[in-house]
Amino acid sequence: MLPYQTLDEASAALGRNLTYAETLWFHYSARKSDYFLYCHTILFLFFVFSAIPLPLVFIELARLAGFDRYKIQPKARLSSAEVFRCYKDVMRMFFLVVGPLQLVSYPSIRMIGIRTGLPLPSGWEIFAQLLVYFMVEDYSNYWIHRFLHNKWGYEKIHRVHHEYTAPIGFAAPYAHWAEILILGIPSFLGPAMVPGHLVTFWLWIALRQIEAIETHSGYDFPWSPTKYIPFYGGAEYHDYHHYVGGQSQSNFASVFTYCDYIYGTDKGYRYQKKLFEKLKGELKTGVEHNGGSYHISTQDLKSD
Repeated sequence: MLPYQTLDEASAALGRNLTYAETLWFHYSARKSDYFLYCHTILFLFFVFSAIPLPLVFIELARLAGFDRYKIQPKARLSSAEVFRCYKDVMRMFFLVVGPLQLVSYPSIRMIGIRTGLPLPSGWEIFAQLLVYFMVEDYSNYWIHRFLHNKWGYEKIHRVHHEYTAPIGFAAPYAHWAEILILGIPSFLGPAMVPGHLVTFWLWIALRQIEAIETHSGYDFPWSPTKYIPFYGGAEYHDYHHYVGGQSQSNFASVFTYCDYIYGTDKGYRYQKKLFEKLKGELKTGVEHNGGSYHISTQDLKSD
């Protein structure tokens, strides 16, 4: 709840006129408690989990020919019933684990210093803090993910997430309840180290989940803006991790690829990708010499 009764009081306290965004924030948050504002996180997560994957699900179920070339595992198709079961299980975990966790975690948010007042952070401040959050989460998530691939961690917890060897957008948050709690730690570390405004925290939570949905989409779209992010893994990178499954000791990165490169856990992926490119080149050359047309998918090579 803001300590100002009017816009004039807020302007006087800041020593300047409020920006348009700050005026909107004042009108919305002035009379609402900080706890009530923080609980909006639940609504954002529900929207992201439910709405963001829908275009990908439509493409998957409609079998749109123009998009088939971008599907990473074209032979792996889920029925509408299987897709709905995935979403239903995600929502069950959302209402039993994710939602209640948000409701009871408010004291920790206050303790680390997430603020709700004015002024709002600048664009550069938001960008810098989000960059820190992504880097911290990526590094800590890498090691937790590696731990979950040991014999005990995989069999007791992580195997649930790997039920989808060809993941879809809805499967991004599909996991054992213990994994949801454990992986909440890396997501919280960045804001704990560099606390910012609640708006920045909301952006962080939403962007991290949208990124997870994109990497679990099962489609590698060449026009994705994430293609221009240095060291970004993306859908094809993480899809390999799911395809290999429980025996995978490769591609543990959640967002960026530098940890896998530094610690040598992407060697299998890089070797297989290099082999695929060589085989595709040889096949394409052979078909062209025979005057035919060429088309081969990554999964065709994997199944050989």
